[in-house]
Amino acid sequence: METARAYEEVVNFIVTQTARNSLIAFHPSEQAKERVMELIQKEKESGLATDEKSELDHYMQLEHLMRLAKARAKQYGTD
Repeated sequence: METARAYEEVVNFIVTQTARNSLIAFHPSEQAKERVMELIQKEKESGLATDEKSELDHYMQLEHLMRLAKARAKQYGTD
């Protein structure tokens, strides 16, 4: 429950402190996308080392956080 509350606080901060259009338009860099794809491919083919698994988990958490923020921005608008 505490983690969900922490996510809510961060999402609310992002939504209220970022221009709606900028937030909705945000996409990770090509370098970040490529790294995630490398990790996913490696996970499927041979498995990940502990540090790689942690890295992928962090990317997935960030993706989830941004999806929540974008959805909230679309729903309520912040401009």
